[in-house]
Amino acid sequence: MTSERVLTWDACVNVRDLGGFATEDGGRTRHGAIVRADTIARLSESGWAALVDHGIRRIVDLRFHDEREADPPRQLDVEVVHVSLLGEREAEYWLHLDERLTAMSPPDYLAWSYVEFLERFREHFAAALRAITDAPEGGVVVHCLGGKDRTGLVCALLLRNAGVAEEDVVSDYALSEKQLAEVHEAWVRAAATPEEREFRGRLGYAPASVMRHVLEELDRKYGGVRGYLEAAGLDASEIARLRDRLREDDPAA
Repeated sequence: MTSERVLTWDACVNVRDLGGFATEDGGRTRHGAIVRADTIARLSESGWAALVDHGIRRIVDLRFHDEREADPPRQLDVEVVHVSLLGEREAEYWLHLDERLTAMSPPDYLAWSYVEFLERFREHFAAALRAITDAPEGGVVVHCLGGKDRTGLVCALLLRNAGVAEEDVVSDYALSEKQLAEVHEAWVRAAATPEEREFRGRLGYAPASVMRHVLEELDRKYGGVRGYLEAAGLDASEIARLRDRLREDDPAA
């Protein structure tokens, strides 16, 4: 099933359709509804054509403002909505994050930081999910830079809200480490100093245990993803529409 979801969009390396997952109530997620990706600004002409041919009508860009300025999306007949998922890069806060990354093992840092981000930036997560819910008819691409961390968190919320089993959500997240391995290794080799090389080397991980921890924390604190979405400010109608957007129509309905 994974091979059916992995998409080949030239010059991107971490593109997957969120369709084809079984849900815990006997349903299935719908192909073509939502695609997760690394930064689509890298796409070649044929890659952009593949995006359009896949039926994409809205792009939800989770990158920081400075990331967009350095690597702006191409002008296409596809709507782009920008939600900087982690807000502004406040120097003091991001220095704190870098210190934690240096002091902790990469898996421990990811497990800690993901829960931290979900709490600190709840309103931003809600805005990103609304941008998906309110998209015009057709497919939606969600992306950040590597399509692993910010995109991974948003997609985990989407899949669990749609009723996909926890282990399938965890497996989808963990696949990004493999997909990004070659690009990440090249980025690490390109570092200007040994210290920078060591720091970059800590950023390529996506172990299953991390997303499992995140979902367990959402269960513990909110009773599950739906409770988190409510706490973030989404109402029952928005949560239902978000769920329905990703799921196939119920044949019994």
